[in-house]
Amino acid sequence: MSAHASSAPVPRPVADRAVLRRGLRVIWGGMRAQRRPVSVAVVGSVLWAAATVGTAGAIGWLTAEVVEPAVGARRIEAAGLWTIFGVLVAVLVVNVTGVILRRVYATIAGFNLQADYRQRVTRQYLRLPLSWHHAHPSGQLLSNAHADVEATWQVFNPLPMAIGVIFMLVIAGTMMVLVDPLLAVLGLLVFPGLFAANLVFQRVMSPRITRAQQLRAEVAEVAHESFEAGLVVKAMGREDQETARFRAKTYELRDALILVGRTRGVFEPVIEAIPTLGTLAVLGVGTWQVSRGDLDAADVVQMAYLFSILAFPVRALGWVLAEIPRSVVGHDRVQHVLQAEGGMSYGSSALPGGDPASSRLAGVTYAHVGEERPTIRGVSLDVPSGGTVALVGPTGSGKSTLANLTLRLVDADTGSVRLDGVEARDLARGQLPASAALVAQQTFMFDDTVRGNITLGEDSDDEAVWESLRIAQADEFVRSLPAGLDTVIGERGGTLSGGQRQRIALARSIWRRPRLLVLDDATSAVDPSVEQAILTGLREARGGMTVLVVAYRLATILLADEVVYMEHGAVVDQGSHGELLGRCRGYADLVQAYSREAAERAAVTRQEEGA
Repeated sequence: MSAHASSAPVPRPVADRAVLRRGLRVIWGGMRAQRRPVSVAVVGSVLWAAATVGTAGAIGWLTAEVVEPAVGARRIEAAGLWTIFGVLVAVLVVNVTGVILRRVYATIAGFNLQADYRQRVTRQYLRLPLSWHHAHPSGQLLSNAHADVEATWQVFNPLPMAIGVIFMLVIAGTMMVLVDPLLAVLGLLVFPGLFAANLVFQRVMSPRITRAQQLRAEVAEVAHESFEAGLVVKAMGREDQETARFRAKTYELRDALILVGRTRGVFEPVIEAIPTLGTLAVLGVGTWQVSRGDLDAADVVQMAYLFSILAFPVRALGWVLAEIPRSVVGHDRVQHVLQAEGGMSYGSSALPGGDPASSRLAGVTYAHVGEERPTIRGVSLDVPSGGTVALVGPTGSGKSTLANLTLRLVDADTGSVRLDGVEARDLARGQLPASAALVAQQTFMFDDTVRGNITLGEDSDDEAVWESLRIAQADEFVRSLPAGLDTVIGERGGTLSGGQRQRIALARSIWRRPRLLVLDDATSAVDPSVEQAILTGLREARGGMTVLVVAYRLATILLADEVVYMEHGAVVDQGSHGELLGRCRGYADLVQAYSREAAERAAVTRQEEGA
């Protein structure tokens, strides 16, 4: 088992000079997508900014109009106290209202964007063909849909506050210039230094965040692979090795995140100290001006308080700049999925209903992604309406790939795939799944009831479900389950045997009454006698159905109307079992091997019964 790091969809590193520009484009796109909540959040942020700056103005005015006269008179009137209380309460109400609007609607916008992009990524996963999924590890795809989407839009948490800070700086700068131009210039020199520090911070952080984000995906990938291979891990006694593999990757992520945290720990105190230095400079120069009589003490108090309350909000600009590299990295990784090529196109043709379907492949060639040598080479195959055709061949001969091509789970590179004479690419979306079904050897069960695994959430009467189970030879064991159809079978059907899972999967396809049923060694875990009963039941099902079966047993082959023998991705011969047995050496050798295996199994069974 490997982490598949080499096949992971990793975007190219983001150039430092382009980070800010690209990040702002991502933010602008999110703001346009969430106009209403973002607009309300910005209004709230402006109210908060105005109230925050207004607090400094109010304190300066109260100092000049109420506090200083009271100090001079050595007494304060009740009206003065009520004035102080009323002004501060009014400013506080506006401030609190702005904070509530800013935080609530920024949260709404951010989570709306995350939900929307997770749905987009999931829809894209379902749209992309199996060949694309085979080239991308599942853990990586889970990370794209979760961690990368979250990283893309995490910037919306501090964004409205940062927008409010911009308004705050404009208002505060105007106020400072009106109070004293010299102090204003001195104070405003702080902000270029603040932005310069943030840009350096951004440049240092970008590659480190990129690395951490990639490692998040790799950790998820290793964990997912270990869980999926739980049976192999336990059966082979590989628990310690898998734990060590996961620990090594986890420690890599830990070290990367510590490096990110260390970088933040170095830069953030510096960034926070810059406004404080501005406050000290204003106090020093302002005190000197008061001593010369060039400035009132109330003006100095107002300016100093203004800088003190700006020190924390201005950090929001730094937070946004710090999140931009992570946002750009997450966005690139998500766009790698959303812009992936290979989605299937559909036409507008419909299939006729009623009779069993016919299938025809003509000159079909197909190569897996990244492979030059074709897996299927110029295959032509006719599956007549109502017939049963068996695909036979040694392992790796292309049988399963041909089954996938028949149902257009992947598209042929060349050649034609037709169902009832209609080119598969010309069919409207949903037409082929409504008329054809595949039952694979490796069946997937949902953590749901037996009924839910058969109907997949569609409405159905139990009579139709039981009939499908009967054809699949699964009705008896389902009736013996504690709650019958309502028995929850656990994740991946863990409470059932392999043969039971295969039969429920078969019933799932039969319940849909397909006109073409493709069985890819779908009965490998059931007894030959049960397999024969299943195939006989398919022939007798309502209206009948065409069956294409990938066969590994002689008993299955003998039930077919025609046998197609494949080697190295090509059809070597086809005809009845007797015809191929007499003229095709490869087929005869394979069937004899199947016969020997069946005889050995029968002998073992007789010995066990005799014992």
